[in-house]
Amino acid sequence: MKLILKQKKLQDLYPTDIFFQSRYWGDVKTLLGWETYAFDINPSLFKKDMLVLVKPIGRNALVAYVPQGPEHAPKPENYGSYLEELSESIIEQIGPNIAFIRYDLPWESSYAQEMQQRQWYDYPESRIREMRMNFGTKNFNLKKAPVDMSFADTCILNIESNEENLLSQMKPKTRYNIKLAKRKDVCINIASIKELPVFYNLYCETARRNDFFLSEYRYFSALFSSKIKDYILPEILLLLAKHTQDAIAGIILAISEKRAIFLYGASSNNKRNHMGTYALHWEAIRYARSRQCSTYNMGAVSPSNDPNHCFYGLYRFKTGFGGRIFHNNGSWDYPINKNIYINFRNWEMMSNHNSEQGYSLQDWSN
Repeated sequence: MKLILKQKKLQDLYPTDIFFQSRYWGDVKTLLGWETYAFDINPSLFKKDMLVLVKPIGRNALVAYVPQGPEHAPKPENYGSYLEELSESIIEQIGPNIAFIRYDLPWESSYAQEMQQRQWYDYPESRIREMRMNFGTKNFNLKKAPVDMSFADTCILNIESNEENLLSQMKPKTRYNIKLAKRKDVCINIASIKELPVFYNLYCETARRNDFFLSEYRYFSALFSSKIKDYILPEILLLLAKHTQDAIAGIILAISEKRAIFLYGASSNNKRNHMGTYALHWEAIRYARSRQCSTYNMGAVSPSNDPNHCFYGLYRFKTGFGGRIFHNNGSWDYPINKNIYINFRNWEMMSNHNSEQGYSLQDWSN
């Protein structure tokens, strides 16, 4: 069956658990200079749609980016052929100036079972993954992106149980640190937009300490912009951990339908022994439960308990709260203008190589 896309208004996107496929995210990206498209997928048959972001990457060249989408996945054996047809339909709708299309797929990885059952430390090399993804395609054109744009591997907590059970599922050190923060009189508050500069200062400290890419303030400001009309959902919150008058840590949390997702975190170089980050995530979990969320996505981790992985520290911290590791397919490209694509890909690989924590989505998407 040939896939058919029908363009519609951004405000007509269906409600979704995936924050990055929401109208809200489309409005944020519009403020940051992206052009947004919303499409129904086979509109006469299904209620499936998709947000696509478009931005110039050079003279007369565009990139089309599908953030955490499409939401609805075909059968794993049809992943490649589905993306191939979808890509050709996007080209027909948006135009020939697209150099490549990038999908940040939320679908479970075809290697998820092997990762868990055989205790693999990491995925097979890209060449092997591309062979599997392109099985059944006509053009064998899908390429594994050199970097994953958001979360290739995440720690997801089921938070439907009561607080006592959630605490009992945590590792002893995590429970201890949550209680320690309370004993040290660390207070967690939902902060107003006026305190966003406080968070950004903490974020800059964190970026310098961990040597990762520093996003501009305007990116965070757009998340809370008054130019975006009030929404019931998604809901964006800034939580700050304070001790006396000192802000020692902060997180930005998004709630979309039944899912809560940790977007960004930051912490001060001072008073790190007050365990503000532990208290923040516990309060985020409690707040998400009050909004009837069923899961809390803690964001990126290493794919396994591998001390050599750059995200191993995140793995240790986040798995302390319980939950399970979800392996998705990561980011995949459909090149159209091969020369521009190769040049952009080389730039990404160099950016990733020169950063201790890896290339960031914000390098070109904010």
